[in-house]
Amino acid sequence: MASPACPSPGFERALARRDGSAGLRLGQRSAGGTGCVVWDAALVLARFLEKAAGEEEEEAGPAGLPLRRKAALELGAGTGLVGLMAASLGANVTVTDLDEVQDLLKMNIENNRHLITGSIQAKVLKWGEEVSDFLPAPDYILMADCIYYEESLEPLLKTLKDLAGPETTILCCYEERTMGKNPEVERKYFELLQRDFDLEKVPLEKHDEEYRSEDIHIFIIRKKKAIFPS
Repeated sequence: MASPACPSPGFERALARRDGSAGLRLGQRSAGGTGCVVWDAALVLARFLEKAAGEEEEEAGPAGLPLRRKAALELGAGTGLVGLMAASLGANVTVTDLDEVQDLLKMNIENNRHLITGSIQAKVLKWGEEVSDFLPAPDYILMADCIYYEESLEPLLKTLKDLAGPETTILCCYEERTMGKNPEVERKYFELLQRDFDLEKVPLEKHDEEYRSEDIHIFIIRKKKAIFPS
């Protein structure tokens, strides 16, 4: 489903680093589609990446998530928060969304360029369409609050299958919602997902201590290994 272009003017959302130092600053739009604001699931996933990367350097991160010099692709990036966090941790990131969100994405990339220690670029990617421009498969696929429209589930899952390689780690963070059709959409997503992917839920205690919530979940998802007859 296409969302309306993000209007201007907007307002800003800041996310400080875990050590309290100045962090990312994200422009938002006061009206428009779902991609125009920073959603809570994006904050939770961004801080989880930072926590995991920091602990990985010391010992082993809670999900084994070394990001430095790794290729990462964010789906439904919106403001670009999650991808920008990954790029600030040394990953080489492509943030993707619909055409109407590109101006906002590119503005946020430029405004945070001084924090990037890897690389980052924004590209248009519509779920369900050709992904050859984004191959070879990235090391990571990042998703925050991408489960909301029933009609988008099959295109999203097709894109995941087309993009992910056998070594790709998918990080999917979403806020559980109880209103309307949301529970059914979430149930169907995970039912379809498990046909081709294995998933592991990250325990709440592994989330960032400040940015966590009982109703926001993070899953680590990987393609099922092919089983060949003996």
